[in-house]
Amino acid sequence: MSMKFSLLSKPPQELSQAEAISDAWLADALSERYLAYALSTIMGRSLPDVRDGLKPVHRRLLFAMRQLKLSPDRAFKKSARVVGDVMGKFHPHGDAAIYDAMVRLARDFTVRYPLVEGHGNFGNVDGDNAAAMRYTEARLTEVAQLLMEEIDDDTIDFRTTYDGEGEEPVVFPAAFPNLLANGSQGIAVGMATSIPPHNVDELCEALQYLIKNREARIENLLDKIAGPDFPTGGILVESPETLKDAYRSGKGSFRVRARWNVERLKNGTWQVAITEIPYQVQKSRLIERIAELLHARKLAFLGDIRDESANDVRVVLEPKSRNVDPDVLMESLFKQTELQVRVLLNLNVLDKDNVPRVMGMPEALKAFLHHRHEVLIRKTKHRLNNIAHRLEILLGYQIAFLNIDQMILLIQEENEPKAELIRTFQLTEGQSEAIMNMRLRSLQKLEEIKLKKEHEQLSAERDNLIDLLSNEKRRWQIIGEQLSQIRRKFGKSTEIGRRRTDIISSPNILAIPSEAMVEREPITVICSEKFWIRALRGYIDLDQEIKYKEGDGERFRFHAETTDKILLFATDGRFYTICGDKLPSGRGHGEPIRLIIDLANDDDIVAIFPHRSGEKLLVASNDGRGFIVSSNEVLAQTRAGKQVLGIDEDSKALACIPVTGDTVAVIGTNRKMLIFDVNDLPEMSRGKGVILQNYKSGDSMADLMVFKSQEGLSWLITSGCLHHEDNLATWRGKRAAAGKLLPSGLPLPIRSSCLD
Repeated sequence: MSMKFSLLSKPPQELSQAEAISDAWLADALSERYLAYALSTIMGRSLPDVRDGLKPVHRRLLFAMRQLKLSPDRAFKKSARVVGDVMGKFHPHGDAAIYDAMVRLARDFTVRYPLVEGHGNFGNVDGDNAAAMRYTEARLTEVAQLLMEEIDDDTIDFRTTYDGEGEEPVVFPAAFPNLLANGSQGIAVGMATSIPPHNVDELCEALQYLIKNREARIENLLDKIAGPDFPTGGILVESPETLKDAYRSGKGSFRVRARWNVERLKNGTWQVAITEIPYQVQKSRLIERIAELLHARKLAFLGDIRDESANDVRVVLEPKSRNVDPDVLMESLFKQTELQVRVLLNLNVLDKDNVPRVMGMPEALKAFLHHRHEVLIRKTKHRLNNIAHRLEILLGYQIAFLNIDQMILLIQEENEPKAELIRTFQLTEGQSEAIMNMRLRSLQKLEEIKLKKEHEQLSAERDNLIDLLSNEKRRWQIIGEQLSQIRRKFGKSTEIGRRRTDIISSPNILAIPSEAMVEREPITVICSEKFWIRALRGYIDLDQEIKYKEGDGERFRFHAETTDKILLFATDGRFYTICGDKLPSGRGHGEPIRLIIDLANDDDIVAIFPHRSGEKLLVASNDGRGFIVSSNEVLAQTRAGKQVLGIDEDSKALACIPVTGDTVAVIGTNRKMLIFDVNDLPEMSRGKGVILQNYKSGDSMADLMVFKSQEGLSWLITSGCLHHEDNLATWRGKRAAAGKLLPSGLPLPIRSSCLD
């Protein structure tokens, strides 16, 4: 229902009597305000700028620390002082949010090249929080100084702060490629960003290549940039094709594994020592998770785990047996724990026009270069303006030295000497003001020589800068030299610049079956008539009495093991797969099977049995069609199951039986039976199959079975006696025939009364 409301065009305190109240539809008003909120979140909180790689809170934090003169060569100051300045001057939000941002910039296990140097407890890789801001201290790092270098040279724009009392930078000059070097994480309204950190030496090499080859392909850039370089190290397990696709589109994911090595002990025993864990994984939570899986018997190859970490990471894993292959042990842990994680790449950033969009790696690098080029041009123009102003003053000083006696007399006698100086000697306002402020010591001959020399030097610098503005090639050479300086300071030969994450381009990943990671134990699977399923530990007698809920009874019961995959065949023709170790325990009545698989309410279970690799199954529907399928082809990977037998609207799946003989017996509701060879049936992976028995209108299949022809068929007739039939020629025929009537006294279905 649409609703219309009267809205104030301004806050009540700002409304004048002449201003009317405007009417607007509620939906339109809500949309307008939500859009404003969304844009504020995207541009003001969550997404980094492609030029300096910072969000507003980080930019304000670093700028406030610069104003406090917290350079790397100065003393630390309390974090509370920094947070207070940021909150009071630039960022009117909670102090906790500001301090959290500051802590993140100071953690060397979170940020590849920290922007804040912390003094005190700033947390650790275990996941412990930092100490309160009143206990910790901070100052800027050299990397942060590079981001703000040249900020006083009119290289970037400033905007008014939230209270209108000061100014803050819109973006930093960013002499350091911070976006890709340190990465970024953020969730906005309807979009998110996830940028892993990279090695700055490789980034600078790629940037220098881009300067010389503007149309460089992604393959050329990846020759320089090997891939992400995480502060916690680890091993990146991805192929070059995966990296290329991710960096080209700006979206993808990378597998990162822990670094480990085998330590040989006495008597042929060994242990695994993990020395680096994946990026943003908490060590304490990782160990806790492995211990939980170990206690639950989900790690078949692991015997024990212990943490021997000090300042470095050292987690020791002991195998259950020295005969276990270390690669198999680690592969099982990679599959089940955070020793292997996926790090997302979503290069969603704000461009120079504040428009959010996903960029590829080449576009992001070019955006940084264009920003640096613009900074260089603005810096050059700013310096030219300063030189022009100084040359103007120096020219006024030269005029003063030539006419010093006359000027002194004029200043002594005139009521308005400044205006008279301008009129008499054709001076500018600035020159006149400078002459009026001259000290007597400046009148010595040596000072006159210094002024002439300074004039010559500034004139030469001005000519050089004018040439720089007209020569684009020179400008790009200067930017390339600046990148070379960064490489010398933070290159791979330095401790902070060395590559920490190794990359395996062709990983040798072992294919370990999931059952190998589960403790092998016998179970008895029980499914009731109302499809409540459970697994009792151990093999119990199939005739043993079991309690069910009131009004419920037994439907299926069989022996299996926790390592088995349990197959379920439903009337919709789908196969569903449940791992034996995932079945509800035998305590109580179990769980409804529809909570484990996505089985429709109007569908029924035809068969439940353990999967046996290579086994052949005969599946059929009640319209008399079917085929043979390998059990390996019916394994489903999701709760929704796998469609194998095609079903029409007016039919349903009727049977799924193992092919254990050479002959098939099919019986219809018309009590006609047809027997033919199993070899007459095709083996398929999915479909409706072929006609097994032909029926007239109104008839359908009642049952079927597979048996060995040499053993014949035995029926339990209505009198309770056993009737055996060796001569089955009466019912033998070709597949898809109508068949012959059964002897009187044989009940339906035949599988409940036939003994093969």
